[in-house]
Amino acid sequence: MKEKKNVMPALKRTMRYIRKYYVLLVLSVITAAVSALLMLYIPILVGDTIDCIVGTGDVGFERIAALLTRLAAVAAAAAAAQWVLSMINNKMTYGVVHDVRNDAFAKIQMLPMSYLDSHPTGETVSRVIADVDQFADGLLMGFTQFFTGIVTIIGTLVFMLRINAKIALLVIVLTPLSLFAAKFISEHTYSMFKKQSETRAEQTALTDEMISGIKVMQAYSREKQTLEKFDEINDRLEKCSLKAIFYSSLTNPVTRFVNNMVYAVVALAGAFSVISQAGAAAAFTVGRLASLLSYANQYTKPFNEISGVVTELQNALACAARIFELIDEEPQTPDKTGADDIAEIKGNVGFNDVYFSYSPEKPLIRDFSLDVGAGRRIAIVGPTGCGKTTLINLIMRFYDVNSGSITVDGTDSRDIPRRVLRGNIGMVLQETWLKSGTIRDNIVMGRPDASDEEIIAAAKAAHSYGFIRRLPDGFDTVIGEDGGSLSQGQKQLLCITRVMLCRPPMLILDEATSSIDTRTEIRIQEAFSRLMEGRTSFVVAHRLSTIREADDIIVMKDGNIVETGRHDELLAKNGFYASLYNSQFAE
Repeated sequence: MKEKKNVMPALKRTMRYIRKYYVLLVLSVITAAVSALLMLYIPILVGDTIDCIVGTGDVGFERIAALLTRLAAVAAAAAAAQWVLSMINNKMTYGVVHDVRNDAFAKIQMLPMSYLDSHPTGETVSRVIADVDQFADGLLMGFTQFFTGIVTIIGTLVFMLRINAKIALLVIVLTPLSLFAAKFISEHTYSMFKKQSETRAEQTALTDEMISGIKVMQAYSREKQTLEKFDEINDRLEKCSLKAIFYSSLTNPVTRFVNNMVYAVVALAGAFSVISQAGAAAAFTVGRLASLLSYANQYTKPFNEISGVVTELQNALACAARIFELIDEEPQTPDKTGADDIAEIKGNVGFNDVYFSYSPEKPLIRDFSLDVGAGRRIAIVGPTGCGKTTLINLIMRFYDVNSGSITVDGTDSRDIPRRVLRGNIGMVLQETWLKSGTIRDNIVMGRPDASDEEIIAAAKAAHSYGFIRRLPDGFDTVIGEDGGSLSQGQKQLLCITRVMLCRPPMLILDEATSSIDTRTEIRIQEAFSRLMEGRTSFVVAHRLSTIREADDIIVMKDGNIVETGRHDELLAKNGFYASLYNSQFAE
């Protein structure tokens, strides 16, 4: 019963997606019926043909020719119906898969950062790619074989009852044995396929993690440990896959064994009927026996197919359940309606008794208050883990505060649409992000309508123009994911160019020049100084020599502000900031 409870929600959700394609579903049922009925008419023609050649010197060649012509026409029509059915089912299946993937990807765009930070990237990718592919395979098999199988079973029963009711009833009584066997096996395979899907996602997550961090792994000689971890997951995947496939594979041979017994019983009973009724007026002929045997075979064949479909659907629905879990995840807090009409942001930022923690048992920022006037240049410093980057996440609303508020020009940031808030903040992080495409595509991400002159001016201001000009196709050079063969410094210069082009009223710089050589860094700092004039700027820095010109330096420790002031003032206090600063220049 537990398996059924697990299957039913996924099945109901799947039916809701299929409902959109009800026209194709109806056409699929009609085409399946036409195809099955045409195939069922063929044994009648074959039986009549056999009866035309039974008997010494009594072969009706004209009748045989007519029957064979009709049989060829029916077979051709059945093949055409099968082709149409396949086209309809493919269109319906991949339409559903298209919708499911769209919903899954749309949900990823809306998921809170807390979910993405707490779930491996590879696992999420596995759900959207591998699990949906498995789901598609099961769904396509279901559409292709289920309807045709049902119509074949019903049609075969009708034809068999017309030919010989007694033998038909014998077939009807024996055949359910294969259904019971298939049902018993399929009920016990759902959890096995679910375990297989989860282990495959774990393997994908590890592979993604290792490929993205292969340099670090090799630098610390972690190849052996990584291989051992992969082998352990791979062994578990092998075992659970073999177990799931073994038990599901029992369905076909078990049902075939039962169906072959049915076929043998029909053949034996039919042979005795032909012998006992020989010479009678309405005798049971050899041709009818041939037709009946064909129907008995056709009658049992759909049970094999349907049992196979049920087994495959166990796997498909197990994967569907994982996809729907992702789709059903709580999205980030929606933007408030009617908040789009906000005047131009000037850049006054206020932190009012802010409390935030990533997990309730580990408080991070507590009772944090700070007022930043428009156009001020604020540096945030402190030891690792003190909350500097967390503060940036809160300003950008990647996370929302647990209590208190952050205001922008007097308006609670939670009342400002994320699109509007983030559109007014330029951000350069220590970690760069570049997409597959041209250099130009990556620069104009925030301003797609920028002219070539503006792009070149931004590149010159960011000191990236020199290396871009040396590339094979300049601004039209295509780079791969995350910058391809560009150096880390070149990637960072492109991210700085992106901000130089947008020139937003607020800036966030989190170790923005950490991967750039000293000479270029000096020039970039000069460019940033010009860019930050009149703009509210938050600069997170570990190298304290880069923030001497800040209007205010916020010194953080354990989520709290411990000191504020200008560089010279803080050094004169000889407090925590002076200790941090002097430690960087100690011999």
